Amino acid sequence: MYPEDLKYTETHEWARCEEKLVAVGITSYASEQLSDIVYVELPAEGEETTKGAPFGTLESVKAVSDIYSPISGKIEEANHRLQDEPELLNNDPYGQGWIIKISPTKEEDLDGLMDAAAYEKFVEEQEEVEE
Repeated sequence: MYPEDLKYTETHEWARCEEKLVAVGITSYASEQLSDIVYVELPAEGEETTKGAPFGTLESVKAVSDIYSPISGKIEEANHRLQDEPELLNNDPYGQGWIIKISPTKEEDLDGLMDAAAYEKFVEEQEEVEE
């Protein structure tokens, strides 16, 4: 259900290693919970971000939510397409819906994230609590 090549956070972001950069986005579970995303506030390229700290916000028809960084590092790229096409986060969260790319300062940050199986189990537990 969740791509095997990604790492996941408890706040429903994903991280994908792409050579020297780490792409970051939100999971399909997060996009489903938010429903229709209508606006994305992106950080400035060149900013530093810290693991667990918010770096932007998503606005949906339901709520405004922070997006948290899964790792520490420098934001090298922001997906500016999302400003005109925020629906990419709902339609293609693991592809064209990536949000930022980070040059990591601590490689070990990725080690603390969940793999796909652990994230799937985490989501199932979350859903059970909500019922």
